[in-house]
Amino acid sequence: MLKKTNGGFYISKIKQIQGRIFERLLDEQGIAEFNGAQGRILFVLWENDDIPIRELSEKTGLAKTTLTGMLDRLESQELAVRTYSAEDRRTVRIRLTQKARKLRKKYDKVSEQMNRIFYRGFSDEEIFSFESALGKVLENLNNYL
Repeated sequence: MLKKTNGGFYISKIKQIQGRIFERLLDEQGIAEFNGAQGRILFVLWENDDIPIRELSEKTGLAKTTLTGMLDRLESQELAVRTYSAEDRRTVRIRLTQKARKLRKKYDKVSEQMNRIFYRGFSDEEIFSFESALGKVLENLNNYL
């Protein structure tokens, strides 16, 4: 293996810059109801609504402690609610409100813009290879946990 690599540094910088751009795109679309980090939670819930907080933590990659504070804000903005599982009252489930569901189209528009920026100049084959490589890195990191 190479002695000096920059993959981790590049991923970190991309995450920082992407976050700033995403926030700007949200603002340009008039989305003030949530920020980019909260959008990640909402995106998971748009795909899989009414899931246990543990599963939401896994799917977003956020620690439960971080997620708890973010969910407090989403609840105060009336975008998500916590409920208790009928089968096991110890299990807290997270579900979207109607207000949050109505924001999906706006979010998708921002996400499409972000993808166009992110992958400008890439062929479909390059996108597939890039995402496959990132998937391997993610798998390696998860296996190390």
